Amino acid sequence: MTADSTIDRAEIAADLERARVEFHRLLAEAESHDAWGKRTDGTRWTNEQLLFHMVFGYMIVKRLLLLVGVFGRLPDQVSRVFARTLNAATPPFDVVNYYGSCAATLVYNRRRMGAKMDRVIAALQRKLARASDDALRRGMHFPTRWDPFFKDYMTLEAVYRYPGKHFDFHQRQLTLDAATD
Repeated sequence: MTADSTIDRAEIAADLERARVEFHRLLAEAESHDAWGKRTDGTRWTNEQLLFHMVFGYMIVKRLLLLVGVFGRLPDQVSRVFARTLNAATPPFDVVNYYGSCAATLVYNRRRMGAKMDRVIAALQRKLARASDDALRRGMHFPTRWDPFFKDYMTLEAVYRYPGKHFDFHQRQLTLDAATD
């Protein structure tokens, strides 16, 4: 993308809304099949825990927006060192990521996570609408070992696009339908 090109905010906003609507459909499906406690495909989480983790992907973006806002104004080397440091901390991050989602479902359980997703998406939509194109083009280096969808360097625009990829990946791991019993 060149500095002169415009950023398709409508496309980003539509993807945020798509995930919000799909998330509510997934919650209804989990409820109709009483699939909350079933193990997922390829993770150690239950469906309820993985559904929360999918919401968490959007929650974390709110924090990443702040980080990119700061690091995007600093010399490139600063975020490069930061990303390397975080990459070195991947093993403890993985533990916290797993157990954090397990524990979080005690608060953001099946009855509360839909509303949380709605609030987070609404906040991201508001922030996206207010962000300048210059801000959306700023970026920083990311810890690529933390998530397969983190790239070495991501602009704020890429950060807004990240959670949809994370959502879609984990959606394929859910085991909500009766056929997977």
